[in-house]
Amino acid sequence: MKIITDEKMIDEFLERGVEEIYPSKLAFRKKLMSGERLRIYQGFDPTGPYLHVGHAMGIRALGILQKLGHEVIFLVGDYTAKVGDPDKDTTRKMLTDEDIEKNMAGWKEQAAQLVDFGGDNPVRFERNNKWLSKMTLGDILKLMSKVTIQQILQRDLFKKRLEADDPLKFHELLYPLMQGYDGVAMEVDMEIGGADQTFNMLCGRDLSKNYLGKEKFVRTNKMMDAPDGVTMSKTKGNGINLADSPEDMFGKAMSYSDKHILSGFELLTDVPVEEIREIEKAMEQGENPMIFKKKMAYEIVRMIKGAEAAAAAQENFEKVFSKKGTPDKVTSMEVTAEASIVATMVSVGMAESNADAKRKIEQGGVSVDGEKITDITAKITKEMDGQILKVGKREFRKLKVKK
Repeated sequence: MKIITDEKMIDEFLERGVEEIYPSKLAFRKKLMSGERLRIYQGFDPTGPYLHVGHAMGIRALGILQKLGHEVIFLVGDYTAKVGDPDKDTTRKMLTDEDIEKNMAGWKEQAAQLVDFGGDNPVRFERNNKWLSKMTLGDILKLMSKVTIQQILQRDLFKKRLEADDPLKFHELLYPLMQGYDGVAMEVDMEIGGADQTFNMLCGRDLSKNYLGKEKFVRTNKMMDAPDGVTMSKTKGNGINLADSPEDMFGKAMSYSDKHILSGFELLTDVPVEEIREIEKAMEQGENPMIFKKKMAYEIVRMIKGAEAAAAAQENFEKVFSKKGTPDKVTSMEVTAEASIVATMVSVGMAESNADAKRKIEQGGVSVDGEKITDITAKITKEMDGQILKVGKREFRKLKVKK
């Protein structure tokens, strides 16, 4: 495989959305310019069914390396997911094999929107069950002997949970070692991951030196909030998901606050840095941020779904939200006359629970054909056949009332 040393692409990999590169950007730049074929990976634990645009930062970075001719691995942490990367508050629920298979079922298709699993230099799709499930007690003891308890307890979230006297299960302490061993098993040259994974990835860097006697570079990605202001999470499902429709992607992106526009351009799009600086300057000079938020939303959708889908999603958004219209395509739902609107909302996922549905009605967020529903005991009527039930700003269903 011919290795390409295109300096512009290499600089893009080293700078765009990067929090830090260990041991240094300069050292890895020299490695990329050397012409040596490197093996690089990013791992994703299937703790939820959707990859999101926060993950897309790393996947796009893998795509750059693939184009440069390097060996790239998309790793599913199907074994580490059984433990779950320790949470800052509580012990994670241990997932079953069935949970894991269900969660990762569509991942390859989702990631394939950004990298190529075929062609002359295909991205490898691996699962860490392949090696972690085969470790003997002797292998685990050897792995544990490579680190000290003091080193493991340096992780911030472990410290916080101990200080708060929150239970910290022993298996949670093994997670950084399990993730770190992935790089040893695959003999990689670099690992990519979110900045929240820095401790685990650096633990793996130490293990690579101990087991393989080689340097493992680490690239940490900047973290991007979800539209609700909380870090995107597979478990919470609060991000712009790679499996979302173009219309949903566009709508979610438009719900970001103005303060997220510049970081959204940098981290979630391929818009050149020079253009982002011009956008920043224009907003400082008083340009309407809405113009640039629409462009950001368009670019997010275009990068994942293509230009045609992005243009259609923008047109749909402007029709529905700017002109107070209804989308061209609205999913139909069969309902029974006299069914409660609260129960109907819950049954089709327009509300998480009866309490959530009632709250949305009380806040004026529910309407049928433009007429607000104000009574939480309201029921479906025969006259609603063919009308549009709207919940919030983006949820629409066409009612088909059974006779």
